Amino acid sequence: MEGLAERVAQAATAVRARWPKRPRLAVVLGSGLGGVADSLALDAELPYGEVPHLPRPTALSHRGRLLCGRLADLPAVVFQGRLHLYEGYALAEATLPVRLARALGAEVLILANAAGGLDPRYRVGDIVVLDDHIHCMVANPLTGWNDGRLGPRFPDMSAPYDRALAAVALAAGHRGGLRIWSGVYAAVSGPAYETRAERRMLRRLGADLVGMSTVPEAIVAAHAGLRTLALSVVTNRALPDAPERDDAAEVVLAAGAAAQSVRRILLDVAAELAREEEGE
Repeated sequence: MEGLAERVAQAATAVRARWPKRPRLAVVLGSGLGGVADSLALDAELPYGEVPHLPRPTALSHRGRLLCGRLADLPAVVFQGRLHLYEGYALAEATLPVRLARALGAEVLILANAAGGLDPRYRVGDIVVLDDHIHCMVANPLTGWNDGRLGPRFPDMSAPYDRALAAVALAAGHRGGLRIWSGVYAAVSGPAYETRAERRMLRRLGADLVGMSTVPEAIVAAHAGLRTLALSVVTNRALPDAPERDDAAEVVLAAGAAAQSVRRILLDVAAELAREEEGE
């Protein structure tokens, strides 16, 4: 990780030149969820290619734009598209948006993803608020030399997801009549979907969902001291004993169909954060 702090600082300087405000909230949007960003009152738009050291996503439906503005009257940045290990990026690169958000001044991070449902109760379109995760990738974003300016050598991971924010998200979903759950997400490297035996193993380990993102970002968020909320959209049923053929295009379509539900939760959480700010 040597030199990472300098790369993050250069990226932050470039963003501030276009948008000098300090965000309170940062959002990273996954497969099929780019439309959630429509809720943002936009001040500035930066393609990832215009931000130093920020790689361009290659995954389906990830547009690769950094949007700056206000969400429920709260200064916010939205990363419209994420980076993945399976694209060939080292996890220190893939999690640079989280580092950048922190450098810009964000205190809260919301991660949204598309995931396969291991829990047989889940249906396509359900929303799951992450309570915990299982890291099954081949790498960790904190491997290597630790720069103390970015965070501690051994960050605590006993509660990577903020319980107060999770409660707000769950309440928002219930008010909206959504099918919403709390669950555990298993992160795998991808890009191949899981075999039936792998799904069976993950379920026995305690996972309710499986996906190829989010956990590296949550680890870096904990390292950086960000409060984190993560939302999964169930885009396919990953049941080992009743297998269905996985299709990436169908995953994107399913996520897009649930974007309005994610947007509703996001706005409620942002409004709650705005109220917290007024009460400080």
